[in-house]
Amino acid sequence: MREDNKGILLESGTNELEVIVFQVGNGTFGINVMKVREIIQPLDVTIMPHSHPNVEGVIRLRDEIIPVINLAKAIGFEESEHPNNDKLVVSELNQVKVAFHVHSVSRIHRISWEQIEKPNKLSQGLQDLTIGVIKMEEQMILLLDYEKVVYDIMPESGLSSRKLDGIEKKGRAQKKLLIAEDSPILRKLLEDILKESGYSQLMFTEDGREAWEYLQEQSQRNIDLLITDIEMPLMDGHHLTKKIKESSDFKALPVVIFSSLITGDLFHKGERVGADSQISKPEIDKLVQKLDQLLEV
Repeated sequence: MREDNKGILLESGTNELEVIVFQVGNGTFGINVMKVREIIQPLDVTIMPHSHPNVEGVIRLRDEIIPVINLAKAIGFEESEHPNNDKLVVSELNQVKVAFHVHSVSRIHRISWEQIEKPNKLSQGLQDLTIGVIKMEEQMILLLDYEKVVYDIMPESGLSSRKLDGIEKKGRAQKKLLIAEDSPILRKLLEDILKESGYSQLMFTEDGREAWEYLQEQSQRNIDLLITDIEMPLMDGHHLTKKIKESSDFKALPVVIFSSLITGDLFHKGERVGADSQISKPEIDKLVQKLDQLLEV
């Protein structure tokens, strides 16, 4: 199964996504189609010395060397009982390609972000690794924080203040930023790095709906710029941007989409909903430079 054709959801800002559903152990999980490059049969793995215990090794796929992450081990689940059904879900996150070893792949669901609830104690003990729960009629599907899974194995793939070396600190303390980001680890990293750069007045929300409600409750005068992820429960970043840019009260508010999903089709969707800029994670230096430009710092 190849996922080269990403021409789904041609209308921008619909607050919808397509999720590939798969199984690991006794759990059912989903991953956004937009993160998936292809789904393949397991290939021969080359074991790498001194690698992380959750990494099985690397595979060679069309001249690319890609690490294989044992997702069962990463989330503390049982290994596959039927290895013949196993699949590799080849994904690209934060400009890093990885293959997640899963136990079977079932189908694709098209759903609204409004159907995705925030994780709670029902998340099979995976609250720290779960960004959302989809309650279907017959099953509960967990959306994992795949960026965190990768970050725990390869911290260099995440945000780093080292990328700010050489960027002058100047007049940023008075600017007020609203940041919509559902991943707890990325909220913390963004807070630490933006404060280190001099942006100290930061307000965080966990999803797009919370950010939209905050804007309505406050006044735009209290916020100088919005940074938003794309993937978030209840309301995604594209839908949030569209609502802001269609609002007479907030359309002048600069919006920067900061996401691991800034690829061809999704970049065009961001343009169509009116985003002022789109930066791919983990390019925190480019984010700070764009903030300076939009805020005329």
